[in-house]
This record gives sequence, structure tokens and C-alpha cells, in this order.
Amino acid sequence: MSKQPPISAIKNIPSRDRLMFAMDVPDSATAKNLAERLGGSVTVYKLGLELFLSGDYFELVEWMLKRDKKVFADLKLFDIPKTVERATRQLAGRGIHYLTVHGNDGILQAAASAKGDMKILGVTSLTSLDRGDLDDLGFQCDVEALVASRAKRALLHGCDGVISSGLEAARLRAELDHKLLVITPGIRPVENRPSDDQKRVVSVEQAFAFGADHIVVGRPIRDAEEPAKAAEAIQQTIADLFS
Repeated sequence: MSKQPPISAIKNIPSRDRLMFAMDVPDSATAKNLAERLGGSVTVYKLGLELFLSGDYFELVEWMLKRDKKVFADLKLFDIPKTVERATRQLAGRGIHYLTVHGNDGILQAAASAKGDMKILGVTSLTSLDRGDLDDLGFQCDVEALVASRAKRALLHGCDGVISSGLEAARLRAELDHKLLVITPGIRPVENRPSDDQKRVVSVEQAFAFGADHIVVGRPIRDAEEPAKAAEAIQQTIADLFS
């Protein structure tokens, strides 16, 4: 009997775009060097706060776009709605494909209203947080319930997707079907190291089996002896899953 592709194959997403590489390096020069080494093994780059504060963020964005790469601005905007709206509009005019936003209904709605062609991704619960961390923050519900609640609000207020651990992806699919993109960080192709700050992790195969549309992978590629080879191995796993 032939294998069935993951349920998220229902979306028309190019297989190689399902891998998003977290470019967590200190400066633009290092980022460009690594991107050159990765070549065609990565098509979508997540550029976060460390690079944003390096001073060359938008020049790097333009550099990526000229090389036909897609840019995921992982900036987790969190401010008063009007500020978030204006910041989102600034980013939407720069060719960025995805933007993360973190906050309440008004913040999500403000970002969605100014997104243009950019996709807004609502942050549900960071994959570095576990039950004990949520207790410390004063959340009385379990992680799954929190993620589901925030995902429903993101959908209601015009977001295109959410950032969610693979551990909660199955519940999102069950309750929201395919109305939102599910982007899953905390991917570990090998056993998690004790020093790793990601706590709610899954493998590539598990993430897509649970319903993820995209996975975000950083250190397993960045820290590999041959980053392009590590990325291509993940790409092949994805291609096999969706074939």
C-alpha cells in the first residue's frame, strides 16, 4: 500500500519552501557568507532580532530578495496597536514575505490591517517555554489550550498563520482545519542537547505528521560541519514525506 503524504500537503506550498532556516548570526557579513555556503539548499530565511540590531538588516533583506530568497522577519512586534500598524506597513513595503506579531486582539488586528502582500504570523507560545514557565508567567491553562486560544484569535483578527510547537499542531488542525498556516520551530533532527534552550521539540517527520505547513530549523543546520549538506538532508526528508 502506498504511503499517504502529510495532511498539510493539501496546501499548494513548494516542497523546498517548507524548510525555513533561522539565520541566527550576529551580523550581515556572517549571514551572507552562510547564505552563500547554503546556496540552493535553503529558499526561506528567518531573520530575527539579533540581525535586526546589527544595523544592516534591511540591506541584508534586499540582498536576499535579489537572490530570489524569501524573507521571514521574526521581529515579534509587540506595542500599542497604532505603532504596530505603522511598523507593519513599513515592513510590508520592503518585499518581506512573513512577519511575526505577539500580543492581544488589537495588536493582531492592527498588523493584519497593514500587511499588504505580507503574511502575518501570530506567536502562540514560545517553544522555549514549558508548563513550569507558564506557571511562572501566571497562565492557568495548559499549553495546548493556550496555543489553541491564541490561534483562534489570530484567525479572527486577520492573521495568516501562527507559530506553534509541533506538539500543539495536531490540535490546531483538529479545531481550525486548514484556515491558518502552522509554522513549527523547535525542530531537532537529532536528539536534543541538555544545553539547548528549546524545550517543546519534535523531529521533522513528527512536525509534518502533526500538521505543520512549514518547519523552522536553525542550529542543526548552522552548526553542522557542512551546513548545505545538513539542509539538503532535511529537504530530502521533506520531499520524501510529500511525494
